[in-house]
Amino acid sequence: CGEHSAQEEEHKRKRIPCPLDPKHTVYEDQLQKHLKKCNSREKPKPVYFAKDINAGLKNETELSEGQQVPISALSKQELEDLIKKLKKASNTINYVLKDQILSHQALQEALNDPQNGDAAFKHLKQQASILGNMERLHLLGPGNCFVEFGAGRGKLSHWLDIALQDSQDVHFLLVERAPTRFKVDGKHRKHYFERLQVDIQHLCLSKVPLLVEEKLPLIGIGKHLCGAATDLALRCLVDTYVKCCAEEKEGPVTKRLKTDGTNINYHYPGKMYSNRVTEIWSPIAGIVIALCCHHRCEWNHYVGQDFFKRVGLGPKEFNFLKRMTSWATCGMRERTTETSRSGMQNKEQSNEDEHDQDEINTECNLDSLQGLLTTDERKQIGYLCKLLIDHGRTEYLEQRGYEAVLQHYTDSSVSLENVLLTAVPSQSLVSSTTA
Repeated sequence: CGEHSAQEEEHKRKRIPCPLDPKHTVYEDQLQKHLKKCNSREKPKPVYFAKDINAGLKNETELSEGQQVPISALSKQELEDLIKKLKKASNTINYVLKDQILSHQALQEALNDPQNGDAAFKHLKQQASILGNMERLHLLGPGNCFVEFGAGRGKLSHWLDIALQDSQDVHFLLVERAPTRFKVDGKHRKHYFERLQVDIQHLCLSKVPLLVEEKLPLIGIGKHLCGAATDLALRCLVDTYVKCCAEEKEGPVTKRLKTDGTNINYHYPGKMYSNRVTEIWSPIAGIVIALCCHHRCEWNHYVGQDFFKRVGLGPKEFNFLKRMTSWATCGMRERTTETSRSGMQNKEQSNEDEHDQDEINTECNLDSLQGLLTTDERKQIGYLCKLLIDHGRTEYLEQRGYEAVLQHYTDSSVSLENVLLTAVPSQSLVSSTTA
């Protein structure tokens, strides 16, 4: 810059690009001192970092980046064959989703606040429905640790904190790989809040100090958990964490008290107990995730590979189907363009809408499909692609002893990404263990 060039001429000092991040420069004679404090230096890994622990098994059939060709490269016949495969696979599942559009009292004041703009109101309605669905599944109660994946600024945890203000022994873990911090994080005093700055792919929950000390059941949550992050979060919970709990050496098992004194069985991985004052207990008490950005899914991380293979689909088809999911949300293009022109979005709202914006910027291939598919046909195919990917996730959870359900948790006029994945431990698993 002009300022530094003038100083260099005056002091005969040379500036060089920083070897850690060439986007900025440093005086050559102060390089060693700078490397010790540069923000781009590698920082010590947290104790709960375990490289690729949730990435899944390395699959030799994974397509390289060069092999992932766009849909526009397909011939008309190849595209027709692909759609036939999709429809054949879709016939094996029930793709009529039930509407579970709910609300929660904790957000009523904010929902009725006229100062909130349209974008803020949209997100409040989604958060209210997520809390309403958690209440429906009896997941809003004391003695739980809520793990928000892809937490961002932690708004979902913020509203949960308000909804659970009178509950005891409630903890929140906010997982986010970026150093983001919501402005009200410091105001949470009644409940325990901790941020884990780590990619979900490398998160080992069983090594988080809080969970080592307190054996609380976990409830995994997420609002618009983008693409492969959903698969990483599911594996982090029901594979990695449950397996670690099951492999723990013999010791006392945490019991949660019931007030009605009924005789109910509960289970802990690998063990089964019955007691008058205990209730059903699992290391994972529930999962509630609003799904998003299917075009960002990756085959090697995808938890529904077994389902895809069973219906005759593999990594090649997955590559195309994940791209075709954007067809279901292409209608958002016009709406968002109008919103940006009107200047309604402030900085906070535009950050909240980043997933929707990202969905718009994906390849819709509208020009290349002129005359082959109508707009409605494209949207229906995109919807089936999203549903097929999500169904593979529910089967994955069911195989591990959970009752998993997909439902619409908000109206499509609020968000085109309106599918919520919920899962709770299966009662039949407990019954079969006691038999």
